[in-house]
Amino acid sequence: MLRLFLVVLALLGLSHAGAAQEMTARFGSGATPFLVRSTTDVAIIRPVMERFAALNPEIAITYEQWGSNGLFDQSRAECRDGTPGADAVLSSAVQQMVWLVNAACAQPYRSAETAALPTTRRWRDELWGVTIEPAVIAYNKRLLPVDEVPRSRFALLDALRERPQVFHNRIATYDIAESGLGFLFAYSDSLEATTFGGLLEGFARVDAVATCCSAEIISGVANGRYVMAYNVLGSYVANANEPDVGMILPEDYTLLLSRGYMIPKGAARADIAARLLDYLLGPEAQRLLVQAGLVTEMDDTEPALAVSARRYIALSPTLLVARDANRRTLLLQFWSDTFRQAAFP
Repeated sequence: MLRLFLVVLALLGLSHAGAAQEMTARFGSGATPFLVRSTTDVAIIRPVMERFAALNPEIAITYEQWGSNGLFDQSRAECRDGTPGADAVLSSAVQQMVWLVNAACAQPYRSAETAALPTTRRWRDELWGVTIEPAVIAYNKRLLPVDEVPRSRFALLDALRERPQVFHNRIATYDIAESGLGFLFAYSDSLEATTFGGLLEGFARVDAVATCCSAEIISGVANGRYVMAYNVLGSYVANANEPDVGMILPEDYTLLLSRGYMIPKGAARADIAARLLDYLLGPEAQRLLVQAGLVTEMDDTEPALAVSARRYIALSPTLLVARDANRRTLLLQFWSDTFRQAAFP
């Protein structure tokens, strides 16, 4: 029990500087500049941004795509130094967004659209969840027959124990030191799963691969490099358009993420940021987000996900424990040692 407890604590403390800005896109050609920084891939959110730009022809939108850790570091530095930055920030690593709000890096806003959100998707009128995306198990349909696909963590544990040769070096997940999203899912698993410690050791025994990016993981599943991927964001699987990649919403529980939207306290165009927020929460944008795979309607999944299996990652102060700096270095080393010992007994 002590060993498992220390592993969990290590996961709670993990953090690492991530990649910086990855890509820039521009929407609209108006005279008023508006800067959005986001972890959401440009290709996925493009229809939404194009429509918002069309509805607001006076705006010239610069959309910067960032890695989650890099975006957090940049937002934190600008907040600390009081330097100009983004007008709006949208991130999947919501534990980092909660930290920024708690550090007085955001400004409040309230409207009918934000007030209508459930409490799990808004905090202090300074952070709002605009999407609904499940963490899924992705698998290669050619390499793993549908009746052999684990549909829960318990089944996955059994598969790793009974058929290690199938998964050896061919199961992937996020590198939680590099991916803020991957860390968030691991942290949430540690709070929910009685299987958490067993899965870590099971992944270690089969030499599971940890990597940074959703696109890389999904591409690896599609081309057969990986048989399966664990805790991949379902929106990226849906958008990959890979016919050989299937996905499972785990039946024991499925984590549901809402990307966090924040208006930085130094935003030059907070008025436009508020307008974009209301648009994102409105019916037209929500339909576009459904089409983009960024909003999954749980009752429409096949099969429908049971209400009891839905675990919404709430935007709340409970996520602040994930930023405990005092534990970081020592517990990261302990986690690495434990993983290595499980892999090479």
